Parts: sequence; structure tokens; C-alpha cells
Amino acid sequence: MSLQPKGLPEVPEQTAAVARAAFPKGSLPIRVRDRLAEVFADEPFTGAFGVRGAPGMAPAVLSLITVLQFAENLTDRQATVMAVRAIDWKYAIGAELTDTGFDPSVLARFRARLAGHGLERVVFDRLVDHCREAGLVGAGSRQRTDATHVISAVRNLNRLELAGESVRAALEALAVAAPAWLADQIDVAEFAHRYGPRVNGWTLPSSKTKQDRLAQVFAQDGYAIVRAAYDTAAPMWIREVEAVQILRQVLVQTYCLRTDTRGREVIVKRDADDEGVPPGRRRLASPYDTDARWAVKGEDLFWCGYKIHLTESCDTQAGAGAGAGAGAGAGRRAGPRPNLITDVHTIDATVPDVKATTGIQQRLAERDLAPGEHYLDSGYPSADLVTAAAKNGIAMVTPLLADRSPQARAAEGFAKSAFHIDWRTRTVGCPEGHASTGWHSVTQHGRDAIVIEFAKSDCGSCLVKDRCTSAARGNRMLTLRPKEIHETTAKARTEQNTPAWRTKYALRAGIEGTVNQALDVTGLRRARYRGLPKVRLQHAFSAAAVNVVRLDAYWSDQPLRRVRTSRLERLAYRLTA
Repeated sequence: MSLQPKGLPEVPEQTAAVARAAFPKGSLPIRVRDRLAEVFADEPFTGAFGVRGAPGMAPAVLSLITVLQFAENLTDRQATVMAVRAIDWKYAIGAELTDTGFDPSVLARFRARLAGHGLERVVFDRLVDHCREAGLVGAGSRQRTDATHVISAVRNLNRLELAGESVRAALEALAVAAPAWLADQIDVAEFAHRYGPRVNGWTLPSSKTKQDRLAQVFAQDGYAIVRAAYDTAAPMWIREVEAVQILRQVLVQTYCLRTDTRGREVIVKRDADDEGVPPGRRRLASPYDTDARWAVKGEDLFWCGYKIHLTESCDTQAGAGAGAGAGAGAGRRAGPRPNLITDVHTIDATVPDVKATTGIQQRLAERDLAPGEHYLDSGYPSADLVTAAAKNGIAMVTPLLADRSPQARAAEGFAKSAFHIDWRTRTVGCPEGHASTGWHSVTQHGRDAIVIEFAKSDCGSCLVKDRCTSAARGNRMLTLRPKEIHETTAKARTEQNTPAWRTKYALRAGIEGTVNQALDVTGLRRARYRGLPKVRLQHAFSAAAVNVVRLDAYWSDQPLRRVRTSRLERLAYRLTA
């Protein structure tokens, strides 16, 4: 399939006339076409298409249909039906009234091309850049970030189900790729009886003894397939079948091979205390989605899938003047600018939020959208990140974790804040007037630190020693960060205890509404597709759809409605719109 860049086709005269008559006040698809047509272009997608072959549907048209699809939370089949029977959709994509549409598989193949060529964010980035040029978002503004969990598109499997289903997946793949070779390696009738239906926990034996025996059977069958695939007599490409490689990895993570005293090979199921199991970030959760991971948050939330970070603007200033540009800005009403999603990032569910902070700020800076104030919850910051962001002109408004030393937790002893630090002379004075005798620059957990030591003679004779240290060595020691980081941390911890800071930080809570709107409008909570690249594509189009919905409310002079609305309220709005 080849690509001949043309962009969105002109709206046919008859289609335009009927659409204007049917929607005298306009609709979301009509306004998107009128104001954002330049966002949907063919040129950014040229790398995903060849230069020879029959021309396919324009990527500009398919990307616009995908945004509208997510804005209404439709399936591929429903989206293609809307492209045929909805007059405003025909207007948006420039289709004739007699156009019969296309097959739903076209959308699936289009997404596969984008994910395979790293073009998942093209439409979202172009939309945000367009809004920046129109003055709706910009650098130096206030922005806020939060994360939520995403459930994968595969069913949850326990370790026994995972082992059996991995064998089944490999057999299914080999039955298609190399049926003759597979028939020579296994008893097809026996394996078809055992692995024909999917491995389901409801049909597995209930007794522990029978489950252990079944785990041994799964392991023996799996090792037999892998050894046959890696045998020198087997075709080289057999071992490169993805399902075979996944089976091999699952066997390594689930079982351990041993040799008993008589020289026989013994297969042992791994145990966390004895043989050890891989960490959660490496452990496969399904043979059908090798990127999904099990993760836990708090005591109640436990899921298999991914995590998404959403960042949005949250300025309360009025929009720029009419001269800021056409398109997104033209004809807008006076008043606050809409809060728009400026960054979306989907990652492995096991990655802590603090690991995502730098990447979020870097992506915003690269697109000239670095915030002046960045509002985040306590999972995102660290002393190093707050200091580094300040050097780049970003003030992170976020609560730093409190001093967790025993003295600080008890609220009775002498915490670090009770000691006086003289950075020039490299000495520390304790509350009782004793000076430190040691100042040692060290590296702890890959970070620079300073260890302060007080003399045992001073601490041993101190009358308030029990309020300062209970260490067996008899003297107090402190661990400090370098001066700049230490002072930044101390200042931040002092500020976050003031009423003024708490009032300012309340602005962060609004991102919860944006997460809820994304869940309600686009079905963000559940992954539609398998694999991290396609899930990232889903979330990028979901973020673009939320921005389009908010821009439409801004253009149409509708007040920025509450995110949490009942179904009855939404029905009333649709009937009166």
C-alpha cells in the first residue's frame, strides 16, 4: 500500500449543504473539521507507508475518524457505521453523501502501522502544538499531573494458568506455522485433548496435590516443545516464533531444573523463599501481552496492566486576544482558557511515579510547554528532582515526604532540623552545643551524601542522649544531602506546613476530574489492545479526544461543565444542545 499525501479532501458541496441544514448550530465533528483541519495531515505518516502499490485511505482521514471514535467511545465497527450514516461525520472527513464507507479492519491496520513505526503520538502532539500557537497553552503556565491504573486487554492468570496457557499458545502458533514439524514432535491427539480448550481456573483441580501434578505436566510438555525447537535438527526459524520464545521465558520464570542424587532431572516449581522468583517488573503475566505487569497500590488496588500519566494546563487566566491566531483561537469567547491535556505517557504498571517525573518535564520543555509551576502528588517528587527542576525554571508544587528518622517520628527527640550546619567550616553543631568530629562525603544508593559523626565522648556524657540516639555505637550520626539539595528540601518542608501553601496546592485536585472525564468519555481504564505500543496509541488518541471535547465546549460558548455529571444530566444536555 502506498501513500500519496493529500490531506483531508474538500467537503463536497452537497454534503456541506445537508450538514448545515441538519445541524444549524453545528456539532463537534463539524467544528473540528472547520477549526482543526490543518492538524490532520498526511505528511507526518509518510514513514509508515510505502511508495509503491495501490493508494489506500488517507491517514489524515483515518486519524480524524479515530479521534471522533474515541470522543464517542465507539468500536471500530460502530465508527465505520457512523462514517456512513452520520451527516456531520461525512462533513468532517469530506465524504460524498453516497459514500459507502470502508471495512472496520482498515482502522485496525492503520493503528498497527502507527504503533509499528512509533507514530502513536503524532495526532496528539500536532493538536497540542496547534493549541499552543493559538495561545491556549504555553510555557511558564501552571500544569498538573496525576496517574491512574489501566487494566490490560487479557484475562488475569495465576502461575498455574500462565504455565498451561503459555504451552497452549505455543502449540497454537506452531500448528499454523509448522504443522508437519509439530506432528513429528508430539502426540497431536493427546495434546489436543489437554490444550484444546483454554486453561481456565474454574476447571482446574481443586486439591493441592492434583494442582502440583498438573504443574509438572505443563512443565514437562513445555520443556519438550522448547527442546525440540532448539534442537540442531529443527529449522532455525522455529525457535524464532514469538510464542516459543515466550514459552521459554515463562518456563525459566516458573520452574527450576535440578539433578537429584541419582542423576535424574527434576523439575521444581519456583518458590519465592527457596528458588526465588523474578521481580514484578520482569515477570510475565500473560503469553498474549508480554508488556502487561501485575502491580499493587495501597492495600486494596491490585491489577494487571499498565499505568498512564496525564498532564494538563490549569491556568485561570483569560485567553489571549483575537490576534493570537485562527483555528483553535478564532471566535472564542472571553473568559478562562480551557484546561487541555499537554502530555500523556503510558508505562509499565510497576514503574513508580517518581521515575516518570523527569520524562514528563523533558517532553513538555522540548515542545516549548515547560510549566512555571508543576502541581503533583507526593509520589512524583524527590529532593534531587525538585532541585533539578528549579534549575530549569520549573517550580514543583508538591509535598515532599517528611523526615522519617526515629527522632522525627517520635516528635520528642532531636531531628535533623535541630542541628546547626556550617557549610563553610564543614561542621555541625548539636542542640547541646557539641561540634561534630567527622564530615565524610560518600555515595549512598547512587546519590551523593554527607555522613556527619559526633564524638563518643561528647555523646556518652550528654544528659539528653536518650532523646538524640539509641545507637549501640554510642554516638549520633547524621546523613545529609549536598548543600543545595539539603536547603531546598528544608525550605520545601517548612513551606508545605503553612496554610498559604495548602491553599495553593488545592489546585492539584482538579486533575482528578480530568482523569475521570477521560475514563467516562473514552473508556481509558481498560486497554482496547494488547502490547504497550498499541496501548500508548489508544491513550494518545484518548487524550486528543478529551482535548477536542473541551475545545468544542469552548468554541460553542458552553460553560466548562462539571466533569462528574449524571446520565440524566448528559441526556438533558444532548436534547437541548
